[in-house]
Amino acid sequence: MAKAKTVYSCTECGGQSPKWQGQCPHCNAWNTLVETVATPPGTRFQTVAGKSTSVRSLGTIDARKSPRFPTGLEEFDRVLGGGLVPGGVILLGGDPGIGKSTLLLQAMAAIGAAKKALYVTGEESVEQVALRAQRLGLINAPVSMLAEVQLEAIVAAIAAEAPEVVVIDSIQTAYTEALASAPGSVAQVRECAAQLTRLAKERHIVVIFVGHVTKEGAIAGPRVLEHIVDTVLYFEGDTHSSFRLVRAIKNRFGAANELGVFAMTERGLRGVANPSALFLSQHGENVAGSAVVATLEGSRPLLVEIQALVDPVQGAMPKRLSVGLDPQRLSLLLAVLHRHGGVETAGYDVFVNAVGGVRINEPAADLAILLAVHSSLTGRPLPAKTLVFGEVGLAGEIRPVQRGQERIREAAKLGFTQVLIPNLNKPRQSIEKMKIMGVDRVDQALSMLRD
Repeated sequence: MAKAKTVYSCTECGGQSPKWQGQCPHCNAWNTLVETVATPPGTRFQTVAGKSTSVRSLGTIDARKSPRFPTGLEEFDRVLGGGLVPGGVILLGGDPGIGKSTLLLQAMAAIGAAKKALYVTGEESVEQVALRAQRLGLINAPVSMLAEVQLEAIVAAIAAEAPEVVVIDSIQTAYTEALASAPGSVAQVRECAAQLTRLAKERHIVVIFVGHVTKEGAIAGPRVLEHIVDTVLYFEGDTHSSFRLVRAIKNRFGAANELGVFAMTERGLRGVANPSALFLSQHGENVAGSAVVATLEGSRPLLVEIQALVDPVQGAMPKRLSVGLDPQRLSLLLAVLHRHGGVETAGYDVFVNAVGGVRINEPAADLAILLAVHSSLTGRPLPAKTLVFGEVGLAGEIRPVQRGQERIREAAKLGFTQVLIPNLNKPRQSIEKMKIMGVDRVDQALSMLRD
């Protein structure tokens, strides 16, 4: 087969050049030309099936939802929005050794019982994958295995096997002979991902890419890779801890920012049914500097303990350090606490931590952070079994947050007996064995806890 013609495209302006140059001749940007496959004449407006495209009216398009099918892992299905969608393309990224291959091998073993599954490994031999399957008790799982990195061979195997779910582990190891660049380069990753995505849409099969990450934590390769796929998942967690988090960053078929929690065991990854228990410290008695907040991860409310430590300043400048929370948000809240709560922290180091390694990005944790800092400063713990949430404004007001009743119900399930929340989040009907206290301003919240 004749080698496809290649050109060099600019990642800034899209201009093309027949040879590589250090500077783009169109926009004069430096080091932006990357190798791509040239589009043959006459195929610019054709689909992958070779048929000409046609303009259709929106009302004539069949908008029926594609039926989902489960992966066999409830937490994984939750992150995906309920299961896999035929024709969907998923990108799963994470640090080395975090458990990406283990998660997908378990999912493929469960899927293989009802669907035809193909696992393509480019980093390991099939014998190495079989050893992992043996440790997980999945050695007899009905999953087809292929050790291959050449794109043309992978496409031929998919055509011959006709699977319904395909895993490519990993997309950075795949390469096409149409390009001369090395596997893992920007051009190779983009071209391989684009061709496999077109194949998934044409044959209505699910394709799951495993992606490497850079030292900054972003998925390696071109940013366009995340735009091509339908769903982007990040596998997070500390390698020294047994707990893993799968977070949906992008999902065309479900809610973004959905969270799945797993525990790594000797038999693989096991879903955690009650993740709130992971993020709550088990204190023997009430301690100062602790407040529990109900944060929302996608559609799931999670109870997370916020811990604060306020200590007299040890150097020339007071320190402001937060783990799992926005450090700039902490500085803002301390200013509000001083101005509208009358609490001075200028002469103290302030450290704030979200227990369990979870990251909280929503402003619903504002009130809990303030009360934890005040509790540590005064040495007075908050009342036992108290939940706190609410956004704090610069004028000292406590603003409501979305889906407040779901947060309260989650706290009631775990035995909490009172909540301190914005007045506008108070439910119309009382909740059994739950005392609900509503506040409008920061000074009101502080005074209610002093009483």
